[in-house]
Amino acid sequence: MFRKLFVTILAAALLLTACAPAAAKTRMDGLNRPVELQGIPKRIVSLAPSNTEILFAIGAGKQVVGRDSFSNYPAQAASVQDIGGSTGKYDTEAIVALKPDLVLAGEINTPELVNSLQKLGLTVYYLPNPTTLEGMFANLETVGQLTGHSSEAAALVKSLTARVAAVDARIKTATTSPAVYYELDATDPTKPYTAGPGTFVDLLLTRAGGNNVGKSLKSQWAQISLEQLVVANPSIIILGDAAYGTTPDALKQRAGWGSLAAVKNGQIYPIDDNLISRPGPRLVDGLEALAKLLHPEVYK
Repeated sequence: MFRKLFVTILAAALLLTACAPAAAKTRMDGLNRPVELQGIPKRIVSLAPSNTEILFAIGAGKQVVGRDSFSNYPAQAASVQDIGGSTGKYDTEAIVALKPDLVLAGEINTPELVNSLQKLGLTVYYLPNPTTLEGMFANLETVGQLTGHSSEAAALVKSLTARVAAVDARIKTATTSPAVYYELDATDPTKPYTAGPGTFVDLLLTRAGGNNVGKSLKSQWAQISLEQLVVANPSIIILGDAAYGTTPDALKQRAGWGSLAAVKNGQIYPIDDNLISRPGPRLVDGLEALAKLLHPEVYK
């Protein structure tokens, strides 16, 4: 009799627990704001391409109902509603109409945008840019926790960590550290833009066993003069602006560039800049690609 009563009470308690609304969880975001989530979000709007890539990579793609104009990866993102951002302006009416229970912002977004969306009654979480690959892994885990995909995020982090460790092990055997010029924009070939210290480009070039000639510049995204390039004399040039039509042959035709070691040796390589500049899981793809370009000898 007592056992039957106990089972009945336990079953009722489990039923009540299952029917009860999920408890609200509060997390501090990258702007040091407390963000309260009412259970697992079912409708997510992503305001940054890196966030979109993270969401799909951890298995939360089906929850994404809106994404910014620059979110072009993975291919499935193309079918998600575009809510703007290509001109720096987002369609707030469209965002509100999507009725998201989570808006995932990033450092590409201004705090003013975050505050304006919050004032409209939306739950906005600001994901800060990582400064290391390990920081990017932490972001994956954070988004996994926010979206109910902690286990998938953990599995992804484990896989990416192993891949990075494999690159680190190979680079340790390299005996050189080639000088590398990474091009972002050479609209003015006498003062092209490159990546300075503190950028993902600098981080990945260094970890891939290279010496970024832009690391001596004062800002993260800065112009470097042709004279400075000649002095640095990079032995490898990587074209992060390849998507905009820049080719090795076109670079060779630039006045004054023929004296660079990379041009003389034909070591000019186009690359998908999205692998290097977006703080998402594909940074590991970028690291592997750079390591193979800079040190093909350790990948034989």
